[in-house]
Amino acid sequence: MNSAAVAPPPIIIASRESRLALWQAEHVRNSLQALYPQRQVTILGMTTRGDQIVDRPLSMIGGKGLFIKELEVAMQQGHADLAVHSMKDVPMDMPEGFVLAAYTARENPADAFVSTRYASIDELPAEAIVGTSSLRRGAILAARHPRLRIRSLRGNLDTRLRKLDAGEYDAIILAAAGLIRLGLGQRIRSLLSIEQSLPAPGQGVLAIEVSADRPELVELLAPLNDADSAHCVRAERAFSRALGGSCQVPLAAHAQLENGSLYLRGLVASVDGRQMLTGELRGPAQDDESIGRALADTLYQRGAGEIIASLLPSDTAT
Repeated sequence: MNSAAVAPPPIIIASRESRLALWQAEHVRNSLQALYPQRQVTILGMTTRGDQIVDRPLSMIGGKGLFIKELEVAMQQGHADLAVHSMKDVPMDMPEGFVLAAYTARENPADAFVSTRYASIDELPAEAIVGTSSLRRGAILAARHPRLRIRSLRGNLDTRLRKLDAGEYDAIILAAAGLIRLGLGQRIRSLLSIEQSLPAPGQGVLAIEVSADRPELVELLAPLNDADSAHCVRAERAFSRALGGSCQVPLAAHAQLENGSLYLRGLVASVDGRQMLTGELRGPAQDDESIGRALADTLYQRGAGEIIASLLPSDTAT
């Protein structure tokens, strides 16, 4: 009688089909195959509504959740076991039945200045056209560089670069992490410092999402979790969540660990950048979410609530 061990079931990763999303899924697949060489790991490529609708800002069509809903349905229906996301694209409130099982080590979290003609944002002439898909970046640019013209820029990374190269924009602002991951670091003319452009919550980190009823997958993914990134992301997302963070609110948060202490900086602004509140807070890393909520409360007491209420539709403002 053949007593050979039965091969373990394959692991299927649901992914958007953009080049960057597939790189991210392949990165996780390669890590899993190195950890579990006996497991087959495959990628299920999918197109989401967020990929299909590229002529309107995310804040007008339903927000970042449009990039992950189809992937979650694939997991619910048993077509996939997990999904890999850019952490900054994951809505602050996870849908019921799903959890984030692991956070990868953070790539460079900075925003990148990309241009075919200019070496830095300070070289741009008055009325230069700068493209960004982010209300956060747009508000910060408007506040610090009011002479520039800021225009919406949607599409995947390659599409955005093509629009720049075609002359539709004088410069565009992208996450440095995506360019670096795709081997396009040479397109970065300069990096915006954290002080110049505070990043989005989770920027530079990949998140792995699974169904909450799959504890065996959470255990399987545990070796991929970077504890430092997890503390930082939890603080950043707690700050954003406490302020009702959404695609309709220009909001930033970035945490760093320094000798076991967590240093969190946060920002909330009006879309035009004319109103902007910033703050910072330090505390023990294990208090990550409490630090995030406390900093949000500080900004709320200084007027963040009024800024946020002015940005939201009257039926959702609180």
